[in-house]
Amino acid sequence: MLTIPWSQTTGWQAPQIRPYGPLSLEPSVTVLHYAQTLFEGMKAYRDENGKVTLFRPDMNMKRMNRSAARIALPTFDGNALLDCIKTLIRLDAHWIPQEAGHSLYIRPTLIGTQRAIGVNPPSEALLFVICSPVGPYYPTGFKPVSLMATTEYIRAAPGGTGGFKLGANYAPGVVPQKEAAKLGYSQNLWLLGPEHYLTEVGTMNMFLAFRNDDGSTELVTPPLDDVILPGVTRDSVLVLARDHSSGKAPIAGLPGKLTVSERPITMKEVKEKADNGKLLEIFGTGNHSAAW
Repeated sequence: MLTIPWSQTTGWQAPQIRPYGPLSLEPSVTVLHYAQTLFEGMKAYRDENGKVTLFRPDMNMKRMNRSAARIALPTFDGNALLDCIKTLIRLDAHWIPQEAGHSLYIRPTLIGTQRAIGVNPPSEALLFVICSPVGPYYPTGFKPVSLMATTEYIRAAPGGTGGFKLGANYAPGVVPQKEAAKLGYSQNLWLLGPEHYLTEVGTMNMFLAFRNDDGSTELVTPPLDDVILPGVTRDSVLVLARDHSSGKAPIAGLPGKLTVSERPITMKEVKEKADNGKLLEIFGTGNHSAAW
């Protein structure tokens, strides 16, 4: 594991790589009381030739710094941290699976460690990175999953923290997920407001494909608006789809006439499209580079 302490007086201290083990924290540290914590999710893959690659890790560093600034944790040099993470991956390379769909999950985390009771920017913090081999996120693998459109709970609201990868955003979703599972669903489809705007699906960004009256196809995803997490895979899908649509980099198998939109979508619109046979597909893009 990689650890890098920070303090207000000395700034970032020297990074250390040591065996995975417990952290020593006092009961008064701010992370335990005020949820001053954020994290990222990255993966290292081994290709058929044994080469190890990362998927757009610079985007994770930018998002992590953005999350840190939102909750008054210290920001950092993203390139320097990425170099440290690459060193850790080289040391842990024997843990990277070779099976298809498997990878080494990398979890950079930043927590407030000031030993004081009080809601303030912490004077001490700890950045650490741990790794673990993982398989497909869902037990069913890359297969269709069932969703429950959730109206009793919301994931985030305008002006809140839904657009940041904070630990506090995830625990409130556990109960809705358990309730959805009891009813036989794999995940929640998070809706917002009386209009039932679609936001995210489980912990993923979402896309919908509609057939237009002229036979063309529209690929739609809800706008971020600081309610939706800016997923790295979401951004990649948008870039690839727009390059295809413009003719810059056509992709075999995609419709020739394709419009790419970031716009609000309501459940009413989805139902109308489905009833009229114009809903082609709904898929999620995970923040760890999985899409279906």
